[in-house]
Amino acid sequence: MTQTAIVLGAGVGGMVAANELRKRTAKTDRIILVDRNPIHLFAPSLLWLAVGTRTATEIQRPVHALLRRGIEFVQGNVDSIDPTNRTVTVGEQRFAADAIVIALGAELAPEAIPGLVEAGHNFYTLEGAQSLRDALKEFTGGKVIVLTAAPLYKCPAAPYEAAMLIEDSLRKRGIRGRATIEMYAAEPAPMAVAGPAVSDAIKAMLASKGIAYSSNRQVASVDPVAHVITFADGASAAYDVLAYVPPHRAPSIVANSGLGGETGWIPVSRSTLETTHKDVYAIGDIVTIPLSMGKPLPKAGVFADAEATVVARNIADAWRSQSALSAFDGHGACFVESGDGKAAMGSGNFFAEPSPQINLKAPSVLWHMAKVVFEKRWLKWWAF
Repeated sequence: MTQTAIVLGAGVGGMVAANELRKRTAKTDRIILVDRNPIHLFAPSLLWLAVGTRTATEIQRPVHALLRRGIEFVQGNVDSIDPTNRTVTVGEQRFAADAIVIALGAELAPEAIPGLVEAGHNFYTLEGAQSLRDALKEFTGGKVIVLTAAPLYKCPAAPYEAAMLIEDSLRKRGIRGRATIEMYAAEPAPMAVAGPAVSDAIKAMLASKGIAYSSNRQVASVDPVAHVITFADGASAAYDVLAYVPPHRAPSIVANSGLGGETGWIPVSRSTLETTHKDVYAIGDIVTIPLSMGKPLPKAGVFADAEATVVARNIADAWRSQSALSAFDGHGACFVESGDGKAAMGSGNFFAEPSPQINLKAPSVLWHMAKVVFEKRWLKWWAF
């Protein structure tokens, strides 16, 4: 009997899920991947693009070029999800599936803060990373501010990496002495879910590069003409170049499908990633997985990758009438680019009790090169 799985979203989680399903299922089974964008962007490399060490062409590939043979790619917007009947509508097409994997990610909402869109550069997008690159090229002195506009965002290390890579870039251009770099964070500490030792290490890395850091800064508005950020407590900060991480929100389709929980994100089993509906799974940035210490599992590509693998294996096993034994264990790792051709490496168990057990290894050339190799493998060899 032919089975059908439909994967929604061609980001990290969706790409892994579709390819793993194709590898593990019968040739007669249908694996369908849906995304509105025919181009896959390797988002971790946006930071390198922003400081001029990558081009847009180098960090993008056509989606079909990264898919195993036999995966059907459908380009279009996902208009509706019916989790009860396991159907999905994409434009005028309606798909019925035996399993649905939702990997639609998080939406970026810079417009939620007055003036933010016009004031700075959202380096979580290709366009924003490119505009930041151009602004930094023209920058000859003054103040650069890196800002996290809300405390919940994907890739928790990215804004701290951005600040350090910008510092490195200005130093290499010989203008660091004419520049002030400040970081204002909406969250209480860098990568706080990883624990105080990791937060302290990141703050020490920033301090060693002369980057001022201020936490718990909730942004109220930004004046793009006066170049001034106003915070909720009435304090303000002037800037010449503003690089920001925007607020995130769950895609509206989550609420429309009835899958969203109290926070708006999709609650799932933390071991199987199954939603409250049988054979409907959600992975990556669109989900919320509470940890014992009271905070959610960070939104990061490494977790989307691992979750996708677990889901694909369990779907394939179920279709073969085998016991589904794979479980997501909460382990993860990430690179933290620090400039000077170096990166730190954080890794550990986020499901550990009573709190995540994470170790951050000091910056080295080795970890930077490991990230470069990972980038190359993802964009060239990974899917084959």
